[in-house]
Amino acid sequence: MRSAQVTRNTLETQINVKLDLDGTGKATLNTGLPFLEHMLDQVARHGMVDLDIAAKGDLHIDAHHTVEDIGITLGQAFNQAVGDKKGLRRYGHAYVPLDEALSRVVLDISGRPGLVFNVDFVRSNVGEFEVDLVREFFQGFVNHALVTVHIDNLAGDNAHHQVETIFKGFGRALRMALEVDPRMAGMMPSTKGTL
Repeated sequence: MRSAQVTRNTLETQINVKLDLDGTGKATLNTGLPFLEHMLDQVARHGMVDLDIAAKGDLHIDAHHTVEDIGITLGQAFNQAVGDKKGLRRYGHAYVPLDEALSRVVLDISGRPGLVFNVDFVRSNVGEFEVDLVREFFQGFVNHALVTVHIDNLAGDNAHHQVETIFKGFGRALRMALEVDPRMAGMMPSTKGTL
């Protein structure tokens, strides 16, 4: 079972994440941020991972701490759940369109945190959600999951569509990278012998 549960409590947020990397795409989300929940549901569905995330944060200030800390805690859970990484395909990529929007997400379960984020959002908010927080979520995730992620929005005239293609692409790329390659059974997908 590639699964983990992580709780992160700070003076700003209380986050609990349960993650099953071999799930069926189910998500149970209670964050106080409906748009983020919609996006996390995309990750679960398209990544075929099960996510259970409960978060309480200082939303009376703004959503920054809550979004970042969800990314951090999800990253910690991912790092635990992925295990020794033997037999993994390791790399994943996806191009995902949504009407006029198109994003590309490429990732490497490398043991090294890195985020390249090339996105020019067409507006600053989707409803009450500040789109700048999308980068904060992924930065928190990669720093603690120890993965490298490249995100490029290639087209889009609608910020909701831009964000949604990013999260769907992330789910699809994760799904590919997490697959076990039967030809690599028991082998580390690195010439270094470790990730």
